[in-house]
Amino acid sequence: MYMLRIEHPVPNYEGWKQAFDSDPVGREKSGVRRYQILRPIDNPNYVMIDLEFDSVAQAETLLAAMRVVWGQVEGKIMMNPQAQIVEAMETKAY
Repeated sequence: MYMLRIEHPVPNYEGWKQAFDSDPVGREKSGVRRYQILRPIDNPNYVMIDLEFDSVAQAETLLAAMRVVWGQVEGKIMMNPQAQIVEAMETKAY
């Protein structure tokens, strides 16, 4: 399993969430199996998004599409996005 981890500050979480929910890149059609949104408990204006994929190629394709979107909304909905594609090496539930 591969994850695309995206992190960035947002000026307003509710406005960002509305834009996220509009899904401008078509997450499901792009191969996203599931996602989670995280926020630090001491900073409600920062988000971390984990998007799960079956392949690195799917994650790379979505990241390329996101970079186009970021170019259109940076400074308005979010700022300074950081992204990494990572491989899940081990998962254990208790």
